[in-house]
Amino acid sequence: MHLTPTLKEAYSKEHMTAREAQVKAEWIAWGPIVFQVSRLMKKFGIFEMLRNSDNGMTDTEVAQEANISGYAAKVMLEASLCIGTVLIDPETDRYTLSKTGWFFITDRATDVNTEFNHDVNYEGWFRLEESLKEGRPVGLEHFGPWPTMYEGLSQLPPQVQKSWFGFDHFYSDSSFQQALEIIFANKPKTLLDVGGNTGRWALQCVGFDQEVKVTIVDLPQQLDMMRRNTAGKPGADRIDDYSMNLLDASQAFPTNKHYDAIWMSQFLDCFGEDEIVSIVSRAAKIMDGNSRLYIMETFWDRQRFEPAAFCLTMTSLYFTAIANGNSKMYHSDDMERLVKKAGLEVEQIHDGLGHGHSIMVCKKCGMRN
Repeated sequence: MHLTPTLKEAYSKEHMTAREAQVKAEWIAWGPIVFQVSRLMKKFGIFEMLRNSDNGMTDTEVAQEANISGYAAKVMLEASLCIGTVLIDPETDRYTLSKTGWFFITDRATDVNTEFNHDVNYEGWFRLEESLKEGRPVGLEHFGPWPTMYEGLSQLPPQVQKSWFGFDHFYSDSSFQQALEIIFANKPKTLLDVGGNTGRWALQCVGFDQEVKVTIVDLPQQLDMMRRNTAGKPGADRIDDYSMNLLDASQAFPTNKHYDAIWMSQFLDCFGEDEIVSIVSRAAKIMDGNSRLYIMETFWDRQRFEPAAFCLTMTSLYFTAIANGNSKMYHSDDMERLVKKAGLEVEQIHDGLGHGHSIMVCKKCGMRN
């Protein structure tokens, strides 16, 4: 199994003492309330108050400033003390913010992950067991009757949409500039953006290169959102669309023009293995020796640091219970195996883009320029 050196060290040996392991086990058991208390300490502004205080604050002062009861302040502060997000001076009983608490309110990735997990996942994960057994996103049912998240995305409550897109865009946008440089090094004139969503990537492409023409492939509902989002923006006249249900194996990719580049960003992780082979196989049918398929994903095994791999493997369970019931954040070896099964070969992998993205560059097997 491919793992970065850091992950090999983290995941191949036992590093904790028995006492540390016992503490971690309790953290797992009480994980839901650890999450909610920490989220509310931030929402109520208590972490911010503690950060800004010169000498810390008592629980009475926190209650008054946060406009909550003394009881509410006390139970949250005491829990946060044991969680490790606050510290206390035993002489004065004044609370201050710990390093962990500081990261919780200042780290953008943590903020995005918190909102995503609360608004999109929290209730649905209660039905994870059913989802694992049935192979479908049972947890999605509290939002609506759709078979997958993607059919219902445009109909989700505004706050849920905000958190979903905030999560999606945070991780993709950070890698856009590097990705553009990799793709346009080959000077493509036509690009097929598969699963283009709101058109953010397509707008980046037409802004980066004044000649490229982009076609977005997606569901009708997503294309409606895309048209609204791109309307009137520079380069929008070079963006068109192609409506397609990619889960329908009988539907082919557009053949009305040749595409130099086919782009799939944070897209194939939305599908199970058989579906990936079907999608990539159909993409391969419209490729020639000069075409390249660019697959951008956050492969969990190619992360430099353990927290990133942790977040990605946890995100897999969002797909299980909420999104579609059968996809995940993939190991790069698995993705390469599926690409080969679909009739392509991996030409190169670019690592370290943005927040842990990689781009897998694929070409038709045995084809040369």
